[in-house]
Amino acid sequence: MRKLKITLGIFAVIAFIALGLWNNKVRSASKMNASIAITSVSVSVAPAVMEKIDQAISVVGTITANNDVAIVSETQGRVVSVNAKVGDQLGAGSVIAQVDDELKKANYLLAEANYQKTKKDLERNEELFKNNAISTSQIESSRLAFQSAEAQYIVARRQYNDTRITTPIGGIVSSRSVDFGTMVVPGTVIANVVDVSKLKVKIQLAEHDVFKIKNGDKAVVSTDVYPGMEFEARVENISAKADEAHTYPVELSLNNNSKNPLKAGMFARVDFKTFVERTSVVIAREALVGSLKKPQVFVVEGDKAVLRNIVVGVASSHKIEVLSGLKEGENVVIKGQNNLQDQSTIRVAQ
Repeated sequence: MRKLKITLGIFAVIAFIALGLWNNKVRSASKMNASIAITSVSVSVAPAVMEKIDQAISVVGTITANNDVAIVSETQGRVVSVNAKVGDQLGAGSVIAQVDDELKKANYLLAEANYQKTKKDLERNEELFKNNAISTSQIESSRLAFQSAEAQYIVARRQYNDTRITTPIGGIVSSRSVDFGTMVVPGTVIANVVDVSKLKVKIQLAEHDVFKIKNGDKAVVSTDVYPGMEFEARVENISAKADEAHTYPVELSLNNNSKNPLKAGMFARVDFKTFVERTSVVIAREALVGSLKKPQVFVVEGDKAVLRNIVVGVASSHKIEVLSGLKEGENVVIKGQNNLQDQSTIRVAQ
């Protein structure tokens, strides 16, 4: 009986120890599972797919006048008449303002009379000189007198003509700075005239786009002012040097439509659609880590997120073409990248 009690006691101790070990194992497994759950990062993924890439360039630019000329005074005096107001359509050579010309006209007439006199004197003296009727010094004096009178006549004529302030181009008066009685001096801005029969569209292109176009290429221009309407433009000038933002200024020429006129200062969307489509690997833009200059993505490999370098091509606001570094069908992380490092353990959110 005593031996039986001892045996039962031993079995009880063994059972108690075994139960304790099993409980410890269960607790350790639970802690491990909890640790795994805590260290893994929840992410959303999307596959890289093959799509047709539209290589069209689409940018927003500004419409400007073909010519925008500031008309300035080249004389001094009081404005005695103004012949144009803002909004007037003028032809080239039209008089915008007249400056008092009384004294300049008198000087011009005096210089003209002296010019005509010395001209006739020279013609008469040339004949006399041929017949040896006057000396060499006399003919030289006559020639010098004529040259001096001619120069004075040219200056006086120019000063007189400058009292009529004209526009060198045809266009619309966009502003006027003088009125009747205004005193002007050389350099005073009288008005601005813009030629909008033709327009320019100024845009900025990134370095990876500027090499896709050339002078003479067609583009389609559209504005919010005329929804659904398209205007044809042509590339006229491509800058050989980038600006401070590392973009290249480009100018396009555009004939203004008289039925649907555009105005300088408007915003316009410019689309180049002269490029051939191609099929390539495409990913969602939100998958990109870093910048377009040093692009990377997190690629799903099992339960790991592997940071991988890629080479990108055409980019839009939603998608990016991948030229190398990624295959069709590979999943990339599109949400949760901020919490990832290379080789991070992940859980794909359903």
